[in-house]
Amino acid sequence: MSGVDSVLVAGPESVDLSFSLAGRRALVTGGASGIGAAIVAAFAEKGAHVAVVDVKAEAAVAAAAALGPEHVGLEGDVTSPESVTAAVDAAVAHLGGLDIVVNCAGVALLDSAESLSPSAWSTTLAVNLTGTFLVSQAAGRVMLEAGHGRVINLASQAGTVAIDGHAAYSASKFGVIGLTKTLALEWGGRGVTANTISPTVVLTDLGRSAWDNDKGVKHQSEIPTGRFAVPGEIAAAAVFLASDAAAMVNGADLLVDGGFTIR
Repeated sequence: MSGVDSVLVAGPESVDLSFSLAGRRALVTGGASGIGAAIVAAFAEKGAHVAVVDVKAEAAVAAAAALGPEHVGLEGDVTSPESVTAAVDAAVAHLGGLDIVVNCAGVALLDSAESLSPSAWSTTLAVNLTGTFLVSQAAGRVMLEAGHGRVINLASQAGTVAIDGHAAYSASKFGVIGLTKTLALEWGGRGVTANTISPTVVLTDLGRSAWDNDKGVKHQSEIPTGRFAVPGEIAAAAVFLASDAAAMVNGADLLVDGGFTIR
């Protein structure tokens, strides 16, 4: 076989189906509330040590303190390169390294395309897309140097299909999926995988306040499973993607949408 490397790369002899994260070091943005808080709790339950990063510093510190001294709460504005660098550096210093990064920080500023303000557009892209890039880049450099890691980015069903009133949000989440696939291509061969999770509406406090109305009832009826998701279901997907069992999952978009996007 001239010029072709015919040696197959061996994979693991067995797969750990316990989904343990024991001893792993994780950083979760937007980790003080909602989906981020559910992921933080699930990671801690599975044995990970977590840096809870949130723009609300007191909430981040309180969330980490409730889990124990091996965890740390940090202030972090994902739209600021300097703030991101400081948060990642502080997480690495406290945890002794970094194995997992989850980008949950996000905003949903919704309006019709003709009425959407330039500031709402800019803020949405800055937090949801640029913030995801900045954190992935800073944490990715640490993990690439170590030769192993997981990048898990929160996208949305609105990153797969168009949803009325979601012009900026959809643009940001389509962008997150494209960004993550590029990270998967560039970093997968260097020990760092990258994937997205795309939920339907999730019944966090914010989700309930936005969708507990006639519009929500209608949207719920469009989902084949007939309901919205709960935060723990998104956290379960994140645990899987962070675990050794997902070592061959790279560049995937894991839809947790009850089948909404299959129509």
